[in-house]
Amino acid sequence: MGTLDQAVETQLRNLQERSGLTLAALHAKLRASGLAKHGELRDWLKRELGMGHGDANLVVTLFLAPAAPAADATGADDPLDAIYTGAMAPLRPIHVKLMAGIERFGPFEAAPKKAYVSLRRKKQFAMIGPATNTRVEVGLNLKGASATARLKAMPPGGMCPFKVELTDAKGVDAELLGWIRAAWDQAG
Repeated sequence: MGTLDQAVETQLRNLQERSGLTLAALHAKLRASGLAKHGELRDWLKRELGMGHGDANLVVTLFLAPAAPAADATGADDPLDAIYTGAMAPLRPIHVKLMAGIERFGPFEAAPKKAYVSLRRKKQFAMIGPATNTRVEVGLNLKGASATARLKAMPPGGMCPFKVELTDAKGVDAELLGWIRAAWDQAG
């Protein structure tokens, strides 16, 4: 079993202990809600059951997941092929340069999602993915930092309190890697 599988199993086990409900029971509640969209279902779990964003997101992701694994459906061996495809393909060098810089910090887990990659140690410290076909966003779980023109503060309650927007690989510089390193340190 891989590290991602272990992390998801641990999160589900902890969620079931906290809520007192099995994943099947949570999915039954979602079916009964009459809602269909991911965001609506996630927000319903947060509102009705008091779940945190990450737990609610995982439950809904598993609820809405197709029967066959998504990676097999695309035929892609590299998950980045699915993220950086079509108009997003020219942004991949930014991602590659970011990862090369981050890998120098030490061990961490990279968990590809549908439209971004989540980076974790004991907890998530960053998210990297294309925001548009001309821009990659780096979301940072960084405490104690102050927003700047480049390190933009995000609205409270989101997954990452800060983001940095990149339009080319030149933006992967010492300043950005310093912020990511601080988030990496805090997540360890």
